[in-house]
Amino acid sequence: MFEVSELSAYPATVLLIAANIAASVYAFSNPAFMEKNLFHVGPILRGREWSRVFTSGFLHGGMLHLFVNMYVLWGFGRAIEGLLGSPRFLFIYVAALAGGSLWSLLENKNNLDYRALGASGATSGVILSVCLFAPFMMLGFFFIPMPAVVFAVIFIVASAFLAQRQNKVIAHEAHLGGALAGILATILVEPRALAAFSTQVSQALGGG
Repeated sequence: MFEVSELSAYPATVLLIAANIAASVYAFSNPAFMEKNLFHVGPILRGREWSRVFTSGFLHGGMLHLFVNMYVLWGFGRAIEGLLGSPRFLFIYVAALAGGSLWSLLENKNNLDYRALGASGATSGVILSVCLFAPFMMLGFFFIPMPAVVFAVIFIVASAFLAQRQNKVIAHEAHLGGALAGILATILVEPRALAAFSTQVSQALGGG
C-alpha cells in the first residue's frame, strides 16, 4: 500500500497515473472512445485531428500494457518530480509524449492506416531524463543489470534499429522520439543536467 504522505509528495506523477488508468479503463469498454483518441495517421494528417498526438498517450492495449507503463512512471516519475519539481517534470513528460507521437508520425506519414497507443513514448523520456542525472545508477535491460548511461545508449540504438522493421507490434519509433525529446526537455528546463552528466562520466573515466 502507498502512504498518503508519499502520494502527496508527487502530485504530478499521481495525477498522470490516475489519468492514464481512468482513460484506459474507460476505453477498454468503449471502442468508439478508443478509436476516436488513439494515434491514427490518417485522421491526424487528413482530418487534422492533432489532439490524438496527446490523447493516444493515455490509452493502452490491455491491463498488462497499462500496468507496465504505470509501474515505470511511478518509479522514474517520482525521481524527476522530486528533483525538479512538478511543473518541470510535467513539461518533460508532455514533451516526451509529443516527441514520441510526432516521431511516429514522421516515420509513418505514408501509412495512413498506422495506429498506436500507450504512454511508452512519454515514459521513455522520463527514464532517459533520470539517466542524465544518475548515469551510473544500475538499471535492468531484459533483466541484465547495467549502468544507466549504457542502458540509455542501448535503448536509443535498439529503438532506432527496431523502428525500421516492417509489421511492428511495438511502436519503437515512439520510444526513440520520446527518449530524445525527454533528454532535450530536461536540458532545457535544467541546463545543469548536462554538466552534471559530463562531470560524472568524466570522473568515472578517470578524467578528474
